[in-house]
Amino acid sequence: MSIRVGRALALFLKSHTPEEALRIISSSKLGSRGCRRHFSTTSINGNDSRLEDFSGLNYQEYEKWCKGGGMFHKSAHIDPTAVIEIGAVIHPKSVLGANVYIGSGAVIGPEVRIGPSTKIGYNAVLCNCTIGDLCVVHGGVCIGQDGFGFFVDDQGNMVKKSQMLTARIGNHVEIGANTCIDRGSWRETVIGDHTKIDNLVQIGHNVVIGKCCMLCGQVGIAGSVTMGDYVVLGGRAAIRDHVSIVSRVRLAANSCVTKDIKEPGDYGGFPAVPAGEWRRQVAAQHRASN
Repeated sequence: MSIRVGRALALFLKSHTPEEALRIISSSKLGSRGCRRHFSTTSINGNDSRLEDFSGLNYQEYEKWCKGGGMFHKSAHIDPTAVIEIGAVIHPKSVLGANVYIGSGAVIGPEVRIGPSTKIGYNAVLCNCTIGDLCVVHGGVCIGQDGFGFFVDDQGNMVKKSQMLTARIGNHVEIGANTCIDRGSWRETVIGDHTKIDNLVQIGHNVVIGKCCMLCGQVGIAGSVTMGDYVVLGGRAAIRDHVSIVSRVRLAANSCVTKDIKEPGDYGGFPAVPAGEWRRQVAAQHRASN
């Protein structure tokens, strides 16, 4: 039997160019095994040895996905229409919906859920989070990492606070390049539906942002901030921790919110005040300087 198989393989390779043979094999069931739900794993040397890193992951349980050439763990649930580009890695128990696109170099951590038709850009890192439907996550975005929380104990040591919850991204959200969104500690970090976030934005742990908000470049939002719907933050605006902002507030660029904003409207300055008052302050300073 093995002799007949060897002769058949030799005849096949002789009658096709290397490119044709590779294309035929790739389109066959053998070449598409990465899109099949169940498959076996064997070691490189043909024995049962396991190659594990320090976290206990078994690299033998990762396979190449047929659409794009990225790697995925056998326990991940991936819709057959998803594309995982070469260099991307999908870790255990992650869920990728229909028509999801994962760019090269992206890392999808364990148990991350990504909704249908969402696109993840190059070198994005997602962990401890869920991403809704029809979202766009641009290159270099980090979602679900630990927030910045520390305290000094009785011995004078700097101790890290526990960060055990997740980040939850709604539907139709767009997140610009190199933006960071931390996971929650005492409540989930939440980004509402249809919110748009520019490049280089920092969103701290436990922040809750409503729907249809717009955050321009280099905005910084400290931990445990609560924002309503239709809030607009100009470039480099800053929000201090534990502040609440009602819906339909617009904040001028370079402004800083240091206390709750309870009335809708336009605000600016440091500390942020209603826009009319802020303009009078600027005019008075200009007159005094002259």
